[in-house]
Amino acid sequence: MGFFRGLNAEDYDRQYSDRELLRRIYAYFKPHIRRIAGVGVLTAALAAFSAAQPMVIGRGLDLLIASSQRLDVLFGLVGFMLAYGILNWGGGWVRRRITAHVIGDIVATLRDDAFTASVSHDLSFFDEFRSGRIISRITSDTDEFAQMTQIVTELVNHFLQMLILLSVLFYISWRLTLLLLALSPVALGLAFSFRKLARKVTRAGFRVIAEVNAVIQEAVTGISVAKNFRQEGTIYQEFSAVNQQSYSVNLRRGYAMAAIFPILGAFFGVGTAILVYSGGLSAVAGTISVGTWYLFITSTDYFWRPMIRLSAFWSQFQGGLSASERIFALMDAEPTVQQSATEPPGRLRGEITFEGVDFRYTEMEPVLQDFSLRIAPGESVALVGHTGAGKSSIVKLIARFYEFQGGRILVDGKDIRTLDLTAYRKQLGIVSQLPFLFSGSVVENIRYGRSDIADDEIEALARQIGGGEWLETLPQGLQTDVGERGARLSMGQRQLVALMRVLVQQPAVFILDEATASIDPFTEMQIQQATGMILRRSTSILIAHRLSTVRAADRILVLERGRIIEEGSHEALLTRGGHYATLYNTYFRHQSLAYIEEVGQRKRTRKRESDRARKRESEKARKREGEKAIKRESEKARERESEKARKRESEKARER
Repeated sequence: MGFFRGLNAEDYDRQYSDRELLRRIYAYFKPHIRRIAGVGVLTAALAAFSAAQPMVIGRGLDLLIASSQRLDVLFGLVGFMLAYGILNWGGGWVRRRITAHVIGDIVATLRDDAFTASVSHDLSFFDEFRSGRIISRITSDTDEFAQMTQIVTELVNHFLQMLILLSVLFYISWRLTLLLLALSPVALGLAFSFRKLARKVTRAGFRVIAEVNAVIQEAVTGISVAKNFRQEGTIYQEFSAVNQQSYSVNLRRGYAMAAIFPILGAFFGVGTAILVYSGGLSAVAGTISVGTWYLFITSTDYFWRPMIRLSAFWSQFQGGLSASERIFALMDAEPTVQQSATEPPGRLRGEITFEGVDFRYTEMEPVLQDFSLRIAPGESVALVGHTGAGKSSIVKLIARFYEFQGGRILVDGKDIRTLDLTAYRKQLGIVSQLPFLFSGSVVENIRYGRSDIADDEIEALARQIGGGEWLETLPQGLQTDVGERGARLSMGQRQLVALMRVLVQQPAVFILDEATASIDPFTEMQIQQATGMILRRSTSILIAHRLSTVRAADRILVLERGRIIEEGSHEALLTRGGHYATLYNTYFRHQSLAYIEEVGQRKRTRKRESDRARKRESEKARKREGEKAIKRESEKARERESEKARKRESEKARER
């Protein structure tokens, strides 16, 4: 169907049989079976009262007609209806209260299990599948499951009511009841015929809601980028498109789910007409009385009503099954990282060995091939190379975030696949290139990996970095709220908090994917101090982007296309004049003191040359001005001589 286009299942989705889904769902109901049984008993009592209502009214009407004590019978009927109303209200209130508790507990447990399963998946799972869709399964789909659970309780109520009423109908007229039962399979068949369509449209509805959630999450997360590029209109158009798709899919879902009611209503109208005709013939033949015939037809309405709801609920029940199917698929998704054992690692020394490791993200994307490396305990190793050389892949494999396809990785001589991952990762301190901070205070983020450390101890460690001056830049010090993702802090402050988070953890292995963002020299000095404090205590693997970090490493590994092409100290590699020297001149040289001094010397030389040039120009200008002054004086002298000559000529003329 065209309106399902673009709503493909995730690769980890699978289809479960109804029996398998019901078995899994029952496991969540089982701990609450006593309360559910109590609800069932209460429901049965209410159903019995409901089923007895037409008989009591019918009998009361007969007594009103036959008895002279009509007021007593009338008061009795009024009392029965009053008692029925009170019991129905009170019993319904208790039943719904218990049901709400049961549903709340079941949904909370299911949501806990779904969330635990999702966060237990490997990083490759979140690389491949959009987080917004995963969130939708944990939130929207569990809400739908809650609605299905509510429907189940209603089904039990209507089913018990129908069974009790059936016995009443048999008592009234077994012949007409058999005819009624003969019509029931047709109604059930009509309801069941909607099963596949209901499951299909419901599944599509969940997928499109997941897509809406994914688009919203991406838009909100990237809103600053959208505003920077003035793309608010674009993200609105993307949301509008998927929202319109959601509208179309859910509209068709509503049509499909709503179609069952008028179809069943029409069939039950036909069924009632058949019963009226058959009962009328029996009444005419004298097989049953007219009163019995009327009482039966009146009672069938109480039978058709739960039958309609039972049949219609079956289609709605498929929505809950579709939701549970998506939740269980998330929980059952096979992890890529597989541990062959869960041995406790003990306190790690930090020796790491790669033996012929092959790793690829996909079949067409090989990263490491027959890769070998040994890092000694306490050694600090810097990984350098162009983008795509395999630096991040190496540290992700050490952290066991991804599964490698060949070879072995040993930690302290033990295969990493045999270690208990939780205990192993507790001894890893990882700082990513873009440090992620959780909403809360600075001290809460620092304490994230070690909840037992006191505020005083954290502050004492913090003041060892740059004399604690970085704390003075925070408005409330360690109690400063970092905002969502640390947005209220500068990049340098975020890096310092992330390093402090690792520092208090005291890891055996430190992994640093250094940030490339430019920061001021003072903050960089503080970051280097914090990094140095960690390096002294652990084996360190550094993806370096700063010269100071590279030079601080015991060994530098130069990577290219997943291979180590050079290794050694900074000075040795520079002397060799190979690939590292090229990288140094391209990326690191401008950070070196020699380069800064050389640039300063060049600036000073250029300034001296510029000063000399300006001095020469100034001297030339003064010389030109002097020449002009001499010329002006000479012209003035000639003018004076000329004036004197004119005066002498004038005097001579007067004398003559």
